[in-house]
Amino acid sequence: MLYFGLIGSSLSHSFSRNFFTAKFAAEQRAADYSLIEVDDISSIKNVIAKNGLVGFNVTIPYKESIIPYLDELSSEAKAIGAVNCVVVRDGKTIGYNTDIKGIEASIGWLSTDENTKALILGSGGASKAVQYILKKMGIEFKVVSRDISRGDITYTQLTAEIIREHQLIINTTPVGTAPNIEEAPMIDYTAIGESHQLFDLVYNPATTEFLRRGEAQGANTMNGILMLQTQAIASWHIWQRELNIE
Repeated sequence: MLYFGLIGSSLSHSFSRNFFTAKFAAEQRAADYSLIEVDDISSIKNVIAKNGLVGFNVTIPYKESIIPYLDELSSEAKAIGAVNCVVVRDGKTIGYNTDIKGIEASIGWLSTDENTKALILGSGGASKAVQYILKKMGIEFKVVSRDISRGDITYTQLTAEIIREHQLIINTTPVGTAPNIEEAPMIDYTAIGESHQLFDLVYNPATTEFLRRGEAQGANTMNGILMLQTQAIASWHIWQRELNIE
């Protein structure tokens, strides 16, 4: 039996376990995927040993803080400064970032060009992956953060004019995730119009309050389902390759 899992907190609404359980069953694999909530990421080596993990995903709030406790990083994970996929091989932990695969696939479905400007709501690990992809695509962006030291502007500095100038708005925060489905990032939604596109990395619920408010203003919207599925498949491909799984 091969043991995989998701490391994070407040995981009861996670998609990952159902996704991998169904995948393993369909492929008749002797493998298990568990949801593992931890209070202190510094204990990750003990968590790995206790659960017999050979690979795992990482989610909020540990995508950045896990890095000092890993033995190696892929070049992309190092450049981004965030990890969401880990391989345990020969006693070593190696961190990767597959969020970028999901983000790139999702943005590929949106209408963007060299004139597109984006607002990234949030400055955590997922935000860093979005920033990496937008730079790769040549899309100009601003990061909106509660902490000015982690972003370009704060939410109080985010004016209606700035919103109108940025046609792509990406929510990388967990705001609006079930069960808190009535919450939405604190921005001026009246400044959003038909030329806007809203991309929410949250996938549960499928239509968040952020997206609902955008749709009410005529914006095109996309949730985080495609991103989630794509990064999960990319994680599996890494585990297969690095662990020699047929």
